[in-house]
Amino acid sequence: MKQNYKDTIPETWRAMSKVFVALGDEHRQRILLLFEPGDRLNVGQIAAVSTLARSSVSHHLKILREAGILRAEKIGKEVWFEINRDWLLSVFDNVSNYIREST
Repeated sequence: MKQNYKDTIPETWRAMSKVFVALGDEHRQRILLLFEPGDRLNVGQIAAVSTLARSSVSHHLKILREAGILRAEKIGKEVWFEINRDWLLSVFDNVSNYIREST
């Protein structure tokens, strides 16, 4: 057992923790699950199939983007979102490696 409590969270996990917090919300999980492979969606498209108001969808998209789960690109007046697959694979690989090494 590690003796120092502040050392229990590896440095590489500090940014990753935002992913887990962001995915802890059911609405954000539903938004993420809307994306098909290769999809780029905008707020209007997501709001059209959501039970949430457009402003709430925008709020959840902001959290997903800040956690690195989604990438955003502004094209004209629209912001297009896509899943940041490389970042998510890295996050889950780090967790998987930690579990493998600790058993």
